[in-house]
Amino acid sequence: MNNSEKIIAVLFARKDSIYHKFPECDVYDKNRNALTFKGGMPIIAHPPCRLWGKLSHFSSAPEEEKKLAIWSINQIRENGGVLEHPAASRLWPVMNLPHYGKFDKYGGWTLGVFQWWFGHKAEKRTKLYICGVKPANIPDYELKLGFPEYVVSTSKRRHSKCLREITKREWELNHNCIFEG
Repeated sequence: MNNSEKIIAVLFARKDSIYHKFPECDVYDKNRNALTFKGGMPIIAHPPCRLWGKLSHFSSAPEEEKKLAIWSINQIRENGGVLEHPAASRLWPVMNLPHYGKFDKYGGWTLGVFQWWFGHKAEKRTKLYICGVKPANIPDYELKLGFPEYVVSTSKRRHSKCLREITKREWELNHNCIFEG
């Protein structure tokens, strides 16, 4: 498949992201600066979240990194697509993103999911900001029901102490939130 057949841009993906396996995805990872994206197609954005989360005070990331999530929201509002961030992300109030069940002036809305439903080892509460697709038009998807055997260390207080903790690598591989560049 050549670039003219790419139909969706994936911004801030990991170098080893599964998105590289999908020929319809135009992937921007460590080797390809997402800020060079010119627009013209919907986006799946995984901008850095470490400065937006509830543990941001532990991050040594440069403050400039926060601008990447803001830039991503603006691109999604212009081109359509989805942004993925942790459920506790402070990006929502800063960018005036809508609460569950509400729409913003761009037609964007928020969907809450557990990444465990889609194959992640741990529950991982996540918010998706979606523009360009109405809730009724989200494709059907299968959910994995039950209880996870693993936990992300930040959610231990809500779960039994007997759950095993996923490794940092497992968290990053399935999260795509850490920016490598």
